[in-house]
Amino acid sequence: MDTEALRVFVDVAHSGSFSAVARGRRVEPSSISRVIAAIEAELGERLFQRTTRKLTLTEAGTLYLARVAPIVAQLDEAAAEARAIGRGPVGTLRLSVSVAYGLARIVPLLGQFQARFPALTIELLMSDAQVDLVRDGIDLAIRLAPGVDANVVVTKLADTRYHVVASPDWLAAHPLETPAALRDHPVLRFTLPGYRDRWLFRDARGDVATVSVHGPILMSNALGLRDAAIAGLGPALLADWTIARDLADGRLVDCFPGVRVTATDFDTSAWAIYPSRNFLPSKVRVTIDFLREMLAADTAPSGRGIVGPSAPGAS
Repeated sequence: MDTEALRVFVDVAHSGSFSAVARGRRVEPSSISRVIAAIEAELGERLFQRTTRKLTLTEAGTLYLARVAPIVAQLDEAAAEARAIGRGPVGTLRLSVSVAYGLARIVPLLGQFQARFPALTIELLMSDAQVDLVRDGIDLAIRLAPGVDANVVVTKLADTRYHVVASPDWLAAHPLETPAALRDHPVLRFTLPGYRDRWLFRDARGDVATVSVHGPILMSNALGLRDAAIAGLGPALLADWTIARDLADGRLVDCFPGVRVTATDFDTSAWAIYPSRNFLPSKVRVTIDFLREMLAADTAPSGRGIVGPSAPGAS
């Protein structure tokens, strides 16, 4: 029994699917089935219960996985560390990120990443769909809300901060004295449930006010909302990573620079998430360190406000 067969077993056990492992390895599902059958024949025990809809570990399979998975992880880590001596991490890193965050923050860093880790290939998977790290063969994911899955590890990359922004022309025509004034104007809304109906404002004293918002334009992509705000279609609630350069260049203005604003939680961050394992591969570790360094260094400017209210108003 070779170590590659053990890796196949571990992958199938974690994903619960022959076809998912086959897709990740770009082979036919029948070849994965043959590998598992060969292991079972050698052990003389059935490792999986198979039905048309479900694949689950037997008691023997559960015990075998508990012993084999750490060994496979240690072998992979030892090989990666040995290859990394003198030339840095090698291999392919599969990184999952949302479309907007990937385009705005990760793609601009790829050149520096390649220069720093020339032997490491990065496969950037940009999608707004929720992914299963183990099932989809993802080494690392970036999310704007921490995961709660017991099988993943979560670590913070960088804090984020939200702003209500609008184009200078829109603000000149629609002065906003306080956040409560937003109820009198249509705003650009994100489609997520927590973002589309009300925004939260916290002043310097810590007082929090809820402002109901409305508007006929809703979008599922933050970069689309940014473009609509620049076009003068109304104010939008956007994260600093989306609009930092626009604030600096004057294409957008922070409507309430003296007030913290959010839709859900004032303490928001970008998080790195990776599958739980005994040994963190060097390619994942160096990528996390790189992203934490680069994202923390690229903070948003405060922007230029038209009116800086001393306290928010509620509706």
